[in-house]
Amino acid sequence: MPVHYINSAKLSLSELEQIVSNSLKIALSEDAIKRITHCRQYLDNKIKTHDKPIYGINTGFGSLCSTSISDNDLEKLQENLVKSHACGMGDEVDSSIVKLMMFLKIQALSYGKSAICLDTVEQLIYFYNNDIIPIVYQQGSLGASGDLAPLAHIILPLIGMGEVYYKNEKRKTSDLLKQLNIEPIKLKSKEGLALMNGTQFMLAHAVTAVWRAQNIMQKSDIIAALSIDSYLGRIDPFNENLHTIRPHNGQIETASNIRSYLKDSEICNKEKEHVQDPYSFRCIPQVHGASKDALNYVASVVETEMNSVTDNPTVFPDEDLILSGGNFHGQPLALVLDFLAIALAEIGNISERRVYRLISGERELPPFLVANPGLNNGFMIPQYTAASIVSQSKQLCTPASVDSISSSNEQEDHVSMGANAATKLLRVVANTERVLGIELFAASQALSFRKSDKTSPKLQNYVEKFRQVVPIVENDIVMYEMLHKAENFLKNITF
Repeated sequence: MPVHYINSAKLSLSELEQIVSNSLKIALSEDAIKRITHCRQYLDNKIKTHDKPIYGINTGFGSLCSTSISDNDLEKLQENLVKSHACGMGDEVDSSIVKLMMFLKIQALSYGKSAICLDTVEQLIYFYNNDIIPIVYQQGSLGASGDLAPLAHIILPLIGMGEVYYKNEKRKTSDLLKQLNIEPIKLKSKEGLALMNGTQFMLAHAVTAVWRAQNIMQKSDIIAALSIDSYLGRIDPFNENLHTIRPHNGQIETASNIRSYLKDSEICNKEKEHVQDPYSFRCIPQVHGASKDALNYVASVVETEMNSVTDNPTVFPDEDLILSGGNFHGQPLALVLDFLAIALAEIGNISERRVYRLISGERELPPFLVANPGLNNGFMIPQYTAASIVSQSKQLCTPASVDSISSSNEQEDHVSMGANAATKLLRVVANTERVLGIELFAASQALSFRKSDKTSPKLQNYVEKFRQVVPIVENDIVMYEMLHKAENFLKNITF
């Protein structure tokens, strides 16, 4: 099986997606091994020759930074740090995100600025490659001093504590390591802090959200084009001339996509009696486009963070510097995580409005998109469901990043709350996927009433694929099954 060698070359979101989707094993490049070893050797020598306190190495942590620790207790200090900081609560984090956290932590350690021991990184890589996945909880991080609590749960299994998933079974780490004949790591000076300090919890959520958002943005244009034809919408609002005079990239891209999806549509090209469509149709380029531009900005910030060192203190062996700074602070991520939640919620918001128009009995469509309304309720309640989901997403868009609660006896007096921004963002991502699934369900149903004219070949092909999963509704059926199938189709079927 191919192996991805972690090195200093910039890693892109698309490259990381290939590593994850292809389940590639990972290993350190020779350069990464040299950087890690060189930095650790520097710190070991520094501790021997330096008689002053160095934060996090021979001192306490947070507001205890002025408390000196004897050389004999440095290893115990790191173990105590991990045990005391493993304070996660709430729901378990999905194993795919935990595994991504592990990769991103390894990537950050590979730059040779953290004074980690090579054996420790290799142990983390062994866990990653063999799907020994620590159990991490969603709650506990303030997003400054990094993601201390969730990252502590990543590190506990390295020292033989905590719990993991192995072969889809929850196991006590100590029992599993004995079974696999693996010795727990003995953390040396600085190692616990290097492993726990960083933004990998926020970042793994951000990476996952961006990947799913990219799929959402593509599918939202396809589904919107289908709704336009199903609703007898006009093509004029997507004319290139309109968008070159307001040249936002996302707007231009969206209008072009809609024109492409509707090319050679008989429905689109027929004369229309109405001279305008509602905003939820007419303003698709402006609304979808703004969200695309937001996503592209968010992705650029996430890629920068993927290629960064975010623990503290940071060690510069060639400059003979050990600097205590604030690279662990999650503010760059917290702001864009909130931004992306808003951008995605708006995609769901305008989608639900199109669903409402499709079921409202306008434009020669029957009320609630069913042939015998009254006896049948048709698509009445799927729109309720979409409205409920959209409302929840609006509530979740209250920004986490504007909040801060002081901690560690006021030493850590401004925090990002990026972890909360991250977990609620993924809820908005899932909500938007569900609403778009409902729109796809409704738009494909509405299209079935357009007997005399056909949609475009591209959209017809998409609908035919959808029909293999979700049928036309002739009479009332148990709808939740169809809604779930529509959501899964949107998430998993490429176009």
